[in-house]
Amino acid sequence: MFSILIPTFNNIKYLELCINSITKNSKYNHQIIAHVNIGDDGTIEYLDKTNIEYTYTKYNSGICEGINKAAKLAKHDYLLYAHDDFYFTPNWDEVLENELKKIGHNNFYLSGTMMNEGQIKFYCGDGPHNFNEKKFLDNYENHNHYDFQGSTWAPSLVHRDLWNKVGGLSEEYFPGSGSDPDFNMKLWNLGVRLFKGMGQCRVYHFSSVSLRKKAWNNGAKTFLLKWGITIKFFKKHYLRSDVKFVSELKEPKKNIKFYIDLLKCKISYSYFSLLSFFNF
Repeated sequence: MFSILIPTFNNIKYLELCINSITKNSKYNHQIIAHVNIGDDGTIEYLDKTNIEYTYTKYNSGICEGINKAAKLAKHDYLLYAHDDFYFTPNWDEVLENELKKIGHNNFYLSGTMMNEGQIKFYCGDGPHNFNEKKFLDNYENHNHYDFQGSTWAPSLVHRDLWNKVGGLSEEYFPGSGSDPDFNMKLWNLGVRLFKGMGQCRVYHFSSVSLRKKAWNNGAKTFLLKWGITIKFFKKHYLRSDVKFVSELKEPKKNIKFYIDLLKCKISYSYFSLLSFFNF
């Protein structure tokens, strides 16, 4: 069915909960592939014991390099990118499978809906140590969200052909911030116009702990200098993010607001280019 790619960095308790939720709450059998960064907290021993496939680096390779390595082990046509601080709801995969049947082609980017830290505010704990699984499973269906334009970035599903055509995630975004909109931009330039968030494909999200620890990158700056526009501009004028899904996207409407926002992007681009020139 899906090859599920999960980067992890000494985060074994979250990873265990994530994998357990996949095996417990999925309708179909999926290939799970972790990428282990360092993994000196027992992660490797856990994966070996449970026969979960994984790739490995002795250093923190970040999300992008790690996911790219894991993707090389994928056996299925559909790649699902996930974080190790997710808990998947029952039949999350059936929602995606039904959508795939409706789409009928491979030029798409689907993503799920996040609960707690995300679109749906529903608190059931801060981490594996106090996660109230029973409360969550008994009540998650009472918290719904519409299908929406754009993306929540992860969990996200693409066909492996698209993944390979754009070269996976761009590793200049180490350790990962900004790589999701960059991936979407690469798909857009390839001609993909179906970007859809699935309201019924839900995960509980434990506040962005995957690989971040205490260091993070300025992905917004990297994106701006690479593409000449900001992530905010891309989401607003291209992906039309967060509004209710209607249909496949079209080219941006180039009205006065578009050009005003584009001018702001160009000013920011010139500013950061100048700083980079003088090594600030």
